[in-house]
Amino acid sequence: MQFPLRPCSCFPYGVVSSRNESQYMNASVFRFANRTRLLAPSMILELMKLMGQPGLVSLGGGLPSAEGFPSEAVRDASHRVLTQHPREALQYTTTEGLLALREWLAARLSQRGLAVQASQVLITSGSQQGLDLVAKMLLENGAQVAVEAPTYLGALQAFAPYEADAIEAACDDAGPLPERLAEVAGARALYLLPNFQNPTGRCISHARRAQIAATARSMGLPLLEDDPYGDLWFDQPPAAPVAAHWPEGTIYLGSFSKVLAPGLRLGYAVSPLPVHDLLVQAKQAADMHSSTLAQHIVLDLLRTGMLDGHLDDVRTRYRIGRDAMAQALHTHMRDLATWQIPDGGMFFWMKLPPQIDSASLLPLAIKHGVSYLPGAAFFARNPMRNAVRLSFATEPPDRIAQGVAALAKLVRHTLTAQSGQAK
Repeated sequence: MQFPLRPCSCFPYGVVSSRNESQYMNASVFRFANRTRLLAPSMILELMKLMGQPGLVSLGGGLPSAEGFPSEAVRDASHRVLTQHPREALQYTTTEGLLALREWLAARLSQRGLAVQASQVLITSGSQQGLDLVAKMLLENGAQVAVEAPTYLGALQAFAPYEADAIEAACDDAGPLPERLAEVAGARALYLLPNFQNPTGRCISHARRAQIAATARSMGLPLLEDDPYGDLWFDQPPAAPVAAHWPEGTIYLGSFSKVLAPGLRLGYAVSPLPVHDLLVQAKQAADMHSSTLAQHIVLDLLRTGMLDGHLDDVRTRYRIGRDAMAQALHTHMRDLATWQIPDGGMFFWMKLPPQIDSASLLPLAIKHGVSYLPGAAFFARNPMRNAVRLSFATEPPDRIAQGVAALAKLVRHTLTAQSGQAK
């Protein structure tokens, strides 16, 4: 078992629940399955509890900016839906989801180079449920799943309860290395985030995508492509999905959380028909179907044609945040850390000096008014303890600068103190 049994072990300073878990479970009259010991609270959601702390600059959370939510458009769409067809919107629907919504998604993805039919689309309760359904379908005790290094923390959290063995595919700054995929042969799937990856912000090139798909096809290694950030590009859209190069061997996940609002809890999974049928059955056992009301509201929004204009506004907002963070890092951290400026998404991945343990430093950072996510949490096996993930999505430019300056000051102080101790 290579998943961390407690992902929050990288976070051991009172941000997560402090209850004595063993004592709690031993005292319960319920007999828990062994896999419940693999469950853990989300570090990201636990960190959110601190975001209201006065004066704290939150550079850790991966939340979209609430300032950009289309609240008036959602309100108007909700009114239309509940006025024009309330019975349908409040009733059960098919597990697959509303046909018109699936048709819209199929057409949209086809425009991006991924030719699919509505019959291949399953509406999920956020793309996180898609991860859980795929894991339920593919993974079991002892099975291997390959992931990037680093990778999305929520994926590790979704895979862990199915008792699989996470193995890391060799990567460079441009993504997984096709010539080394043989090292993960035998895995049930390779999990990828090609567009503005969480946590690194990297975007895989067209050529690398084609090479990954061709190599995976030759190996018989299925691909799980997670794409919550693909619409959040700043200068030009990313290349066609990896799934476009090998549609019969790829499951593609998407979400409305980052492009509209996460509270709607709608995502989707696109897969080959035999896989699709199994995912539908897995979802039926989980929740019957995703919210009918939310699906009707989103479909109404999409039919108004508001999405592209809304996305332009979101991209502008995030581009301003990205530029503010890039400038702040250059001003305060250029002699302390390394990073790449992302072309989209919500994140910077920063590497501090090797003697800095970012998880150990976080409690002190919070006391000094800034939070981030420690990089070690994003690795399945070999954590990078001097890395941090910074988000520019939720704070305004002046507070981004304030937070980076506070972090830089703390890192300098820590390095000075370590140097003094060494002497």
